[in-house]
Amino acid sequence: MSVLGYMQRIGRALMVPVAVLPAAAIMMGIGYWLDPNGWGSDSAVAAFLIQAGAAIIDKMAILFAIGVAYGMSKDKDGAAALAGLVGYLVVTTLLKPSVVAQIQSIPLEQVPVAFKKIENQFIGILCGVIAAELYNRFSGVELNKALAFFSGRRLVPIITSVVMIFVSFALMAIWPAIYGGLVHFGESVVSLGSFGAGIYGFFNRLLIPVGLHHALNSVFWFDVAGINDIPNFLAGAKGLAEGKSVLGVTGMYQAGFFPIMMFGLPGAGLAIYHAAKPENKVRVASLMMAAGFASFFTGVTEPIEFAFMFVAPLLYVMHAFLTGISVFIAAQMHWMAGFGFSAGLVDLVLSARNPLAINWYMLILQGLVFFALYYFSFSFVIRKMHLKTPGREDDVETPAQEVKPLAPAPAPASSGSEVDHLAQAYLSLIGGAANVTNIDACISRLRLTLKDTSKVDEAAARRAGASGVIRLNSESVQIIIGPKAELVASAMQKLV
Repeated sequence: MSVLGYMQRIGRALMVPVAVLPAAAIMMGIGYWLDPNGWGSDSAVAAFLIQAGAAIIDKMAILFAIGVAYGMSKDKDGAAALAGLVGYLVVTTLLKPSVVAQIQSIPLEQVPVAFKKIENQFIGILCGVIAAELYNRFSGVELNKALAFFSGRRLVPIITSVVMIFVSFALMAIWPAIYGGLVHFGESVVSLGSFGAGIYGFFNRLLIPVGLHHALNSVFWFDVAGINDIPNFLAGAKGLAEGKSVLGVTGMYQAGFFPIMMFGLPGAGLAIYHAAKPENKVRVASLMMAAGFASFFTGVTEPIEFAFMFVAPLLYVMHAFLTGISVFIAAQMHWMAGFGFSAGLVDLVLSARNPLAINWYMLILQGLVFFALYYFSFSFVIRKMHLKTPGREDDVETPAQEVKPLAPAPAPASSGSEVDHLAQAYLSLIGGAANVTNIDACISRLRLTLKDTSKVDEAAARRAGASGVIRLNSESVQIIIGPKAELVASAMQKLV
């Protein structure tokens, strides 16, 4: 597997622990609505909700170890998750300052500061990756009869605990340098202030086509390089009291996305609709309305981004550039809001009463400006450059009523669910079970590893409801199908 492919595996595995964040955001958001300034001191219900959310945020490193191990395991088994937890506990225990001082026979005050920060998301990700690889390698091992009980999956946590001893000794030597490098990177970006935030916003969008934006996000949103923007923002008054959060600064890597998700991309969708040929406007309108609503309300942008990402790459570069500008403006003006899932209306409302949310309503005014920017710039470029955005294709797709039905695998005797039928359809259009090596999913994409990607029928995928198909290399394909991706992937795995 290529380095790019492996990084994508890690990226999609990161979505497992990140998917827990909305629960924390909702609880803490409601808690701060009830008591925005007192960290729950004036309301028992607020205190309960804020502390419940903090329980998730404060343990993100453990969640990363468990979630990444589970997400990268070949069959998504709980034994891999347990191995990730075991690995994390071994490493963080052996590398505690007191243990390091004892092993190295040095005074506690001479222990490098890096070991005081050993419980962080980077270590969680590292332990999760190692545990997953050990699970994929040893979960099928059979021991002799005397030790048969420890065969297979039960063997993996045991092996992981032993391997992590050696990993801990290696980290004892190299972790101070790694930690120093990460901190230097974080400090370098932070020192750029709002300009650095804008650079991050640009690359956040630019990396989406290859799925590496999750890895980039982990650096800025979590405690990989010391920035930890999302947890510090959600901590609210507690973060301020502990000195982890800074009023007007914490949230700068989140706030500028609200104008883009809620207003900019819907403006782009309207421009694409108006640029469509008259005979295609009804079809394009239904697509853009659904995608625009998802972007505005929930912050899920892939349905609308993939509508122009590959057919008009120039528009996508413009989109990335405008995102960088938006993040820069919000950071420069100290208009702050945060999210636990994505920068949609739901998260904006939930974060509005957070003590760190400063002038958050200005993000709405900024969003209206970006709606106009997206609409007029996209409209001009589409027409000037004769871009083939949806509805402007030379070869118009066959109208829906004339489309021949797909030929999926035979349906079961019972009618089955919509997800089952979609799974059968997508399995058929990628060449059947015999062509499948691995099936996975993230929020809105089927992530497939196939023996022969040339067998993928893109036209059939679009007729089945997909927004787009990405061929990463000769083995990896992603099909963008929306929020049902995880359910459809699970159903496809059962069929295979």
